[in-house]
Amino acid sequence: MTTMKQLGTAQRAQIIRCLCEGNSIRSTVRITGAAKRTVTRLLCEIGCACADLHHHAVRNVAVKRLQADEIWSFVGAKKKNVTVEQEAAGWGDVWTWTAIDADTKLCVTYHVGDRGKHSAFAFMQDCAFRIVGRPQITTDAHRPYLAAVEAAFGGDADYAQLHKLYGAPDSPETRYSPATCIGCAMKTVSGVPDPKHVSTSYVERQNLTMRMSMRRFTRLTNGFSKKVENHGHAIALYFAYYNFCRAHQTLRVTPAMEAGLTDHVWNVEELVTLMPQTKPAKRGPYKKRSKISE
Repeated sequence: MTTMKQLGTAQRAQIIRCLCEGNSIRSTVRITGAAKRTVTRLLCEIGCACADLHHHAVRNVAVKRLQADEIWSFVGAKKKNVTVEQEAAGWGDVWTWTAIDADTKLCVTYHVGDRGKHSAFAFMQDCAFRIVGRPQITTDAHRPYLAAVEAAFGGDADYAQLHKLYGAPDSPETRYSPATCIGCAMKTVSGVPDPKHVSTSYVERQNLTMRMSMRRFTRLTNGFSKKVENHGHAIALYFAYYNFCRAHQTLRVTPAMEAGLTDHVWNVEELVTLMPQTKPAKRGPYKKRSKISE
């Protein structure tokens, strides 16, 4: 097994590629030969570096059509199965709020939290912080969006909600067979949104990419997150890889290039260079043993 001090840039990049392509921690250990503790520690360090990259690089984005949605996951156990002590430690349902520019496919911002009004407020405030101009915003009919968008953008946005209507499930196995969508109802909340562009299709497709690219989001497996901190690190790594490293199939470039945030496709080694390069401290002199008198 390879330890953290022995890892070179190429080995770190290999581990990060495995994590970005949907491998779990244990499968990454088997593929790369690194120790489990090494992979986890590397995830924490690269996650912090990627969060810092997103915070400083994704700014002043000219967004015309913004789509927002939430995706569910859980840490430790589902909410109905956790104790009070476990919930205080971060276990239970976790929601990731995502906002996508429909034209460049750039993830403008994301937020990890619950599905309540406080998370909605923080999420939309960060959206407004990164966007220049007057965007057209589309969300689902989740109620906390109403006050959050108003507080963040005021009258500087054209906002509409898309309410999907579902019919009765086709089979009693609703766990695996969700109800069929039979229609959508558009509701104009503020401004004058263009009905032709009121859609959440791109952000919902991006949510599928999240489930395919992170083992922690795969349903009905034991690959779920065990610590909420590591869950956040994995999400930060995913969005940095999605925005800067992964060429979009329809764009032929990365979302960050399409949005004008960078001029080339990043490789994973460039993400590795964002990590702090600290050298291990030198070992001090051994303490002399005192002689025991007989």
